[in-house]
Amino acid sequence: MSKLATFLSGCAASATAIMAITLLTGAKAPPAKFEEIDVGRINVREPDGTLRLVISNKAQFPGDFMQGKEGARPDRADKAGMLFINDEGTENGGFIQKGAVAADGKADAGLSLTFDRFRQDQVLQLLHAERGGDNYSALKINDQPSGTELDVHARTARMKEIEKLDPAARRAAISEMRAQGQLQTNRVTLGTTPGKSSALMLSDAQGRPRLMLMVTPEGKPSIQLLDDKGQPAKTIDLESK
Repeated sequence: MSKLATFLSGCAASATAIMAITLLTGAKAPPAKFEEIDVGRINVREPDGTLRLVISNKAQFPGDFMQGKEGARPDRADKAGMLFINDEGTENGGFIQKGAVAADGKADAGLSLTFDRFRQDQVLQLLHAERGGDNYSALKINDQPSGTELDVHARTARMKEIEKLDPAARRAAISEMRAQGQLQTNRVTLGTTPGKSSALMLSDAQGRPRLMLMVTPEGKPSIQLLDDKGQPAKTIDLESK
């Protein structure tokens, strides 16, 4: 046997011995290290297989998850990003983003970082959107119903049934759900407007805007107190006495 063959044979024997020792003792192999990787999707799982985090391109981006089961979300087909998944295998937030030039030559882009209530939709959202030449950035804080009493899938199914009703019955059903606290309601929005003003909007538990602080692009500040229909009841600005 040549020296090279002897050397290679010894290396193979050593590798086999190391593998056998690792398997017998339960020792962990050292983690692999990479300077750079190209990948379409990464699934982070617990030792029992529970999915906890997905990082993906748009081609492989998943649907949503409820108690370990994945549901279809065709509205996410043009987005890449990541999803956060809790201990029971239910989605509880994520980061999604897209950006392209639309047919009108203007940007069609958006980024959204969200945190969900348990088994429910987002209670905190940081977002930016551009479309048709306008752009909008905001921080939103929402109320959501208890996910253990009415989860987001059950609420979505209920809304689909309501959409089949005649207009009067539809309005009544939605009002009933709102009165019972079963709908998402925005409580706080802080951000810029498509008209380039900066604004803070505070709403009541029914989602009705009641107070707005605004500064126009020209620098005019104002405070608006709104009635229960969202109409200005009183405005305070630099011209007020």
